[in-house]
Amino acid sequence: MTFLTLLNREIRAYFLAPVAWIVLFFFLLLTGFNFYAGVAALNRGPSEVTVVEAFFNTVFFWFGFVLVFPLITMRLFSEEYKMGTIEPLMTAPVRDSQVVLAKYCGALFFYVVLWLPSLLYFLVFTWVTRLQTAGAAGPFLGAYAMLLLIGMFYLSIGCLASALTRNQIVAAVMSFSVITLLFFTGLLSFFVLNVTPVLREMTAYFSSLEHMSEASRGFFDSRPIVFYLSLTIFVLFLTFHVFQSRRWRN
Repeated sequence: MTFLTLLNREIRAYFLAPVAWIVLFFFLLLTGFNFYAGVAALNRGPSEVTVVEAFFNTVFFWFGFVLVFPLITMRLFSEEYKMGTIEPLMTAPVRDSQVVLAKYCGALFFYVVLWLPSLLYFLVFTWVTRLQTAGAAGPFLGAYAMLLLIGMFYLSIGCLASALTRNQIVAAVMSFSVITLLFFTGLLSFFVLNVTPVLREMTAYFSSLEHMSEASRGFFDSRPIVFYLSLTIFVLFLTFHVFQSRRWRN
């Protein structure tokens, strides 16, 4: 019951803040343009690429995807530190783990809300053209499942960054830098010549781009699931200890 109360507090904080609606508006513009550009590219001639692959594997998709996490998470702890509202929360009869999980789940809820309208793109496309967006349900479900898994991990990074500082801009820069570094680490094999098979395999294991590409084609691999879930739990564990250390200092 306590956790649900905290979660409701975090969700209300998101949707009562003007910045959340601004992020939602521009994010929908970007994803809508991305979908239009993907369909327009497929209309140029015969292609083996499906609409799902065209949507989830473009520059516009990854630009908005990487950029949205700092915007969602930068205020989670930093704003409370700055405004002084964290002290009543720390002295309330709630566990530190409940506070961290409530803030994380609130951010995850808003992240899911951001992507829900994109489902309409595929539904409208199918209704208007009478064509399938993918050859089967597997690529469609796999792409959104991977979207959730990668998002869970990146949100945990933003949560940790926000817990480390009382400045929202610093938190946003920290999380963006780490997420961007992880993203481009997965692209290392594309930029470096004479890559050994071992290095290529390692970079593919860390590559969000590779994971999404395979998922949008309907290929199932349990390794990315274990990878993202285990790292999410580990980063949230670090966030818990950072938040707990602030309680002791206060």
